[in-house]
Amino acid sequence: QVQLVESGGGLVQAGGSLRLSCAASGRSFSSYIMGWFRQAPGKEREFVAAIRQSGASTYYAESVKGRFAISRDNAKNTVYLQMNSLKPEDTAVYYCAADGSPILSIAATRYDYWGQGTQVTVSS
Repeated sequence: QVQLVESGGGLVQAGGSLRLSCAASGRSFSSYIMGWFRQAPGKEREFVAAIRQSGASTYYAESVKGRFAISRDNAKNTVYLQMNSLKPEDTAVYYCAADGSPILSIAATRYDYWGQGTQVTVSS
């Protein structure tokens, strides 16, 4: 069982930056692939980024590539999402998720545990 708690969301102007954090409970954090997803009003939840257990490999949605960076600190049981050059279309509730399988996936259905989400609003 893994419990996830996101933080770091807020209101920022276009072009600004935010850093999201996701703190995980449990001793097996380092065995999970971690992902970030987002959901805007009236839209389906979409993949943003994922990172392998060791942190050596990452994967991004095309819409955020070059602007967002996912990282993790297994000693602190925390995964981060650094978001730069934010755009109004990045406005959404951002969720972190944990996947216990060995294969990195962008499908939300593959992730076993989810946080409650944190709101990110980018004004134009």
